[in-house]
Amino acid sequence: MLTLEDRTGRVIARYGDVVGATVHLTDLPPYVPAAVVAVEDRRFFSHGALDWRGLARAAFIDLTSGRIVQGGSTLSQQVAKTLFLSNRRTFRRKIQEVILAYWIYDHFTRNQILEIWLNRVYLGAGAFGVDAAARVYFGLPARHASLWQAAMIAGIPRAPARFNPHANASAAIARTRQVLAAMRETGAITEAAESAAIAAIKLPPIPGGGWFADWVAEQAEPALPPGEDATLKTTLDSRLQTEAETRLKALLDGPGLAADVGEGAVVALDAATGAVRAMVGGRAESGGGFNRAVAARRQPGSAFKPFVWLTALVHGETPASLVEDAPIRLGAWAPHDLEHRYQGAITLTAALAQSSNTAAIRLLLRNGGPRAVIATARRCGISDPLPDDASLALGTASVGLLELTAAYAPFFNGGAALRPRYLETAPARRTQVIPPEAAAMMKTMLAAVVSEGTGRNAAISGEIVAGKTGTSQDYRDAWFVGAVRGTLIGVWLGNDDASPTKGITGGSLPARLFHDLALVVARE
Repeated sequence: MLTLEDRTGRVIARYGDVVGATVHLTDLPPYVPAAVVAVEDRRFFSHGALDWRGLARAAFIDLTSGRIVQGGSTLSQQVAKTLFLSNRRTFRRKIQEVILAYWIYDHFTRNQILEIWLNRVYLGAGAFGVDAAARVYFGLPARHASLWQAAMIAGIPRAPARFNPHANASAAIARTRQVLAAMRETGAITEAAESAAIAAIKLPPIPGGGWFADWVAEQAEPALPPGEDATLKTTLDSRLQTEAETRLKALLDGPGLAADVGEGAVVALDAATGAVRAMVGGRAESGGGFNRAVAARRQPGSAFKPFVWLTALVHGETPASLVEDAPIRLGAWAPHDLEHRYQGAITLTAALAQSSNTAAIRLLLRNGGPRAVIATARRCGISDPLPDDASLALGTASVGLLELTAAYAPFFNGGAALRPRYLETAPARRTQVIPPEAAAMMKTMLAAVVSEGTGRNAAISGEIVAGKTGTSQDYRDAWFVGAVRGTLIGVWLGNDDASPTKGITGGSLPARLFHDLALVVARE
């Protein structure tokens, strides 16, 4: 089993089956087995291997339905199924279950049968046994479970995928109320105890970071010792992760929905070390499926321009150098800016702040052409294919969000490229790729993008925020990549089928989402 922890040691995910400590009835509060008996086999201590009354009722329903609908199983039957049989709902399997139940009843005491059930039953989220379930759902051993926690665990076996609190909190709570009511009806608890338990129900936050955890598990698997359990302490900041998940979903369900934005992704990492602090690969908060933060390749638009400007600096230009923001034609191609407001000769700082397309092409052409910019991007960490023509200046390549965000790191750490890392104890892999003075100039120009250019929506009063907006053709992709207090944050919004949005630019919703997450970082 692989267990993943966040940077503070809190468990965020488990892969593989979870088996807790073996428990005996004497180890547990009496209401733990009482909850199980109340909902799974109310007459367990008075009937034999089978509960003929319950079996007759279930058989009638099954026969009239023509298939197995209701089990009517005793705990002995359930133990027989768990230990020896499959979950196939057939009459033959049911007969086998009955025969084995008699054998179990003849060879074990009732308490032993109940203990086997408590230690072997599947309780959702990969947890087998009540101790594993208590640890997974509540972070404590079963012997310390409260009454409502015991009732919640006892209610899961009926439908583990639906009644476990990680899958459906509201269904789990409703089922817990049913279990408590059953315990009151059997005399296991009083009405006052039932009311107090219901009032005490408070589920702990569900561990976030499903997208990040799935990514880490995939990255780490080749290095794990085969057949052995492993626990990895990751770089995840659970607070920032939860904020990123919640805010992205709220944006997509609100203003994003109105603007035909169907999906999005977010990454955050430390600019000095490459430690990934948050990762959201789509609107689904639990992760799973296609991770747009690492697997998608989309056009970054102007979010690629910093590598053009950096190339110019390396070739001797400065933020005060002038470049023409004016119409340009290359053969049949006449690129232009979205708003067609040309300003003539402007500084590199102003050209980047206003995201001038024509200035970007001129800078590329006068500082070594596309191959020089490609070399710069490669040094910073971009590995995706890049076009060997002037359109590169406008971000016509397709890149990944995590890779692009990490490639901004040299602008904010003194010029060192780094690889994103997921283990808290792993050393940073830094390589100096540009002079520190060039990095400082880039940071200053990117700060101007936020303070006086297209990234104003990302600004935070009293904080130095720097970054770059990006919008692809026909508003198909909208980006904002930037940094605050040494944390890089990258945002992408768009649609999986590359259909256009309703005029969403990198300076609108992506910059606003960046702003909200940057506030979380700034307030830590």
